Amino acid sequence: MSVLAAISVVLLLIVVHEFGHFAAARLQKIRVNRFSIGFGPTLLKYQGSETEYAIRAFPLGGYVGFPDDDPNSPIPPDDPNLLRNRPVLDRAIVISAGVIANLIFAYFLLVGQATTIGFQEINYKPGVLVPQLLTEAESAAAKAGVEAGDIILKIDNLELGDSADALEKLRNTIQASPERFLKLTIKRDTEIVNLDVKPDIGQDGKGKIGVMLAPNGDIERHRAGNIIEAFSAGANEFQRIVQLTLQGFWQLFSNFSENAQQVAGPVAIVAVGAELARNDLSNLFQFGALISINLAIINILPLPALDGGQLAFLTVEGVTGKPLPSKIQDSIMQTGLVLLLSLGVFIIVRDTVNLAFFQNLFQ
Repeated sequence: MSVLAAISVVLLLIVVHEFGHFAAARLQKIRVNRFSIGFGPTLLKYQGSETEYAIRAFPLGGYVGFPDDDPNSPIPPDDPNLLRNRPVLDRAIVISAGVIANLIFAYFLLVGQATTIGFQEINYKPGVLVPQLLTEAESAAAKAGVEAGDIILKIDNLELGDSADALEKLRNTIQASPERFLKLTIKRDTEIVNLDVKPDIGQDGKGKIGVMLAPNGDIERHRAGNIIEAFSAGANEFQRIVQLTLQGFWQLFSNFSENAQQVAGPVAIVAVGAELARNDLSNLFQFGALISINLAIINILPLPALDGGQLAFLTVEGVTGKPLPSKIQDSIMQTGLVLLLSLGVFIIVRDTVNLAFFQNLFQ
């Protein structure tokens, strides 16, 4: 059930994105002949007065089709309601509407969470929790005697304290001290333990000790008392997620070789969503908002075959007064599509192989 819930959330976000394009076109009376969720063979379809609505076999995306791209369309090529015959601004609204729809939907998901179950807040306690050691048996933490469940109170003479900054203080100290002994003061159950740990040096030259870290404290949920408070809380959480997402993309692009393995495809996304739903179905609010915001940011990137790539073409047309030759546009879009599909297939295969189920098959 948790897997189905996660898949349903991802499919809903795809529907929201494509509906944004569709609604922006229809509200401007621009002709639309196809609205499809998924790719490949058609499973279900309905022919409306002008538009064919379809669900296809591979739910890895969707598209809104226009008669402009159909050589067999009976609509005259000079019809003013064809997308290509509309001003640049009209077309830009249609192309960007999917991104806008995802952002609006993410915001209202967070407002819904604020209204119903509320947002988690941590009542911080001193130190940083070590939920688990990583699988490296010879990691620096394992050698030093660190155990899952330990609470690190001090590192050298630095008190970590009871605030949101404690984890960052600990991480920064470890990363700045590769191959240099550090003294950890640890609370283990009711006793205080002192350990010396020597961080290993990572590929990026920073220190690492091979543990997961988490804030130490009790998690509480706070619900909005009224609709105004819900809108405010949703806006604050929306801003926080957008900032973290943009920071993540910046880190990815600025140091791609180090962070490329963190790029996740649909399989890994569904796996994460299923795990969150298994722990608490209400986590799907924030999961949906996070994925919707990521989907919006990815689509607005100026890459061929994405909405941002088409907006880049429109920008050139708006500045120069004429569009790029169709052959050049088609060549760029086709090359970009092949590269994106190849990357997508690679990520899907990698994420599938990394699933615990498949790993267990080969043990």
